[in-house]
Amino acid sequence: MTGARLVAQGIAKRFPGVVALDGVGLEVGVGEVVAVLGENGAGKSTLMKILAGVQPADEGSLFLDGREIRFTSVRDAERQGVVLIHQELNLCDNLSVGASMYLGREPRRGFLVDEAAIEDGARRALARLGVAIDPGRSIESLSLAQRQLVEIARAIAIEARVVIMDEPTSSLGEDDAERLFRVVDELRRDGVSVLYISHRLGEITRLADRVVVLRDGRFAGELTGAGIERDAMIRLMVGRDLGQFFHRSPHEPGEVVLEVVGLRTREHPGASVDLTLRAGEVVGLAGLVGAGRTAILHAIAGVDAGSGGEVRIRGRSAGLPAHPADAIAAGIALVPEDRKAHGALLDLDVRQNIGLGRLAADSRRGFVDREREAELASAKIEELRIRTPDDRQQVRYLSGGNQQKVVLARWLATEPAVLLLDEPTRGIDVGAKEEIYGLLDDLAKRGVAVLFASSELDEVLGLSDRVLVVRDGHVQGELSGAARTEEAVMRLATAERGVSP
Repeated sequence: MTGARLVAQGIAKRFPGVVALDGVGLEVGVGEVVAVLGENGAGKSTLMKILAGVQPADEGSLFLDGREIRFTSVRDAERQGVVLIHQELNLCDNLSVGASMYLGREPRRGFLVDEAAIEDGARRALARLGVAIDPGRSIESLSLAQRQLVEIARAIAIEARVVIMDEPTSSLGEDDAERLFRVVDELRRDGVSVLYISHRLGEITRLADRVVVLRDGRFAGELTGAGIERDAMIRLMVGRDLGQFFHRSPHEPGEVVLEVVGLRTREHPGASVDLTLRAGEVVGLAGLVGAGRTAILHAIAGVDAGSGGEVRIRGRSAGLPAHPADAIAAGIALVPEDRKAHGALLDLDVRQNIGLGRLAADSRRGFVDREREAELASAKIEELRIRTPDDRQQVRYLSGGNQQKVVLARWLATEPAVLLLDEPTRGIDVGAKEEIYGLLDDLAKRGVAVLFASSELDEVLGLSDRVLVVRDGHVQGELSGAARTEEAVMRLATAERGVSP
């Protein structure tokens, strides 16, 4: 174990009916960045939780700097220098940034909490990330991306010896993600060991010294150096070649289905948006964090009332939807970014989740038509290849990719003319991504108009017939054909208003 910071040997973990980990070993050296890859359900998160004291292993041993350890809690792991940054953020909305970062380990001056020390420590940790967030600001007021950065800053403030990052860029745009990458490089230079989980394979190529791949709870292989490349990672994760990853058949656009005229959002009330979307067309919204992509989708879908403008469906005015029900009635459906907070109802089963989109249509005299609900769920489970024991499985026990498919199924059941998607593959594995890409392509072939926002440029460029680049709440420019390049998108995303690519 010479040079090894953290070593796991023969780790096993079982849940009722499921073997999550089966004799897995893992080692990360001092100042080494090890990426842990695998499809949803491969055992990555379970292994990370064991390493961070969230839950115990059923079998196996852990060693930290050559000494055998057994963490009794998360607090115990953090005291010994192992910190986990969860994908599902663990910040308290009712506390300030500084208080959340030091919760449970507040510095004291006598019997009193040292507020000045908390503010100073929080400010220094945030500055290391290059983030200008006031430590006194409430967590509730922060965006999802800002909360992710605060969670990362918290790990830095603890001065951990091992930092475990579970999908740390899932809510970050290009600039914030690059800031995080620089921090990871600094941690490596400072001798901090990093375990890094991400479904974004470009990040792994950029950051990892070594890649460890899990499949079905077992060790599937390892890559180092020049061997860390996309196709090799995919082969180890899924046990096969995926062929063409992005599915984008030639689409012949039909009639104009969606027209957005002079749309102004509450986030950017001084800017207006005009766009059109045709039947059988897939259009991507690109832009930096804060550009206003989500706000545009929310205004079209009636989630957040816009401050002006008009939405037309097949030439008929739908006004400016004031409520999602108005948009749904007009033929517009939205798959939101945060599936756990705003998409899936985790405590309900698959059948109930899928049926919610048609609850009013499939009810008789105020009672749900259970037979129709079951038929609908069965059809959508087959169509979207949702992996579930049956339609009575609680959604919280499905993988992230299958949860996303359940949300998609609900809104596809409404037979929308326009399907809006916000970060449709956030936090799901490469195999599930490919399936969703194929689904969007099939929907376009069937004449559905698809408008989606994604912070992954390769996803936007790989799926879209046209790309609309959003900046400061307006469409800065449109790219199609050979003009759809990463460089052109970034030029528009960072340009002043009115500048062409």
